Order: sequence, then C-alpha cells, then structure tokens
Amino acid sequence: MATQLQMQKEDRSIGELFSELAAETGTLVRQEVSLAQAELTAKATKAGKNVGYLAAGGAVGYVGLMAIVAGIIMGLSYFIPAWLSALLVGGIIAVVSYVLVNSALSELRNMEVTPTETVESIKEDAQWLKNQVS
Repeated sequence: MATQLQMQKEDRSIGELFSELAAETGTLVRQEVSLAQAELTAKATKAGKNVGYLAAGGAVGYVGLMAIVAGIIMGLSYFIPAWLSALLVGGIIAVVSYVLVNSALSELRNMEVTPTETVESIKEDAQWLKNQVS
C-alpha cells in the first residue's frame, strides 16, 4: 500500500506538483493573514484599554479638582490662609493626576505593536517553501 502511494507521488508531473504547491501556498498565505489579523486585534485591544486608562486618569484628575477642592480648601482655610490651602490641595491633585497619566503613557510607549508571531511564522513558511522548491 505504501509503495503504491509512493509510485503515485512519483508519477505526478511537474505541472501537478507546481499546482499543488500553489494551492498549498495560497492556503498558507490565507492562514498567515488570519494570524496577523488576530494578533493585531489583540494588540489594538490592549492599546485601547491603556488609552481608556489614560482618559480615566485625566477624568479623575479633573473630577478631583472640581469636586473635592472646594471642600478641602474651605476646611484648611480655618488653619492656614485660603490661598495657601488652595495651592496645597491643587498640588496634591496634580500629582495624583500626573501619576495616572504617566503610568498609562509609559504602558503605551512600551507596547510592542509588531505582530512578532506572524513575522516568525512567515519566516518559517518561507523556509518551508524554499525547501519544497529545492
């Protein structure tokens, strides 16, 4: 049975072999495109999440500035001058906002956007194709 299969493979013409190679190459290219799409979608989702954190950090800074500042400034104005209490509270809120925004920006800068798995897979496929043609 195995020898009959070998004979069938050996009896195929060059045209049939190239036709089969073209079909397999087409399938391989479609699979690589699918892999790249999946990988880029995952990376875009992560980037979107960090952009969301960036926006949340800005919103937290703004909301903190608007909602809490007045009450704290008024409370501190009993112990220190009102201008100094406003400066102190504003500085603390600015630091918290900076930490949130800087953290999100740092994550975005360090994120790898190259579809590395797809690149490696394409290199392997190119080597396989080279071996098939040789």
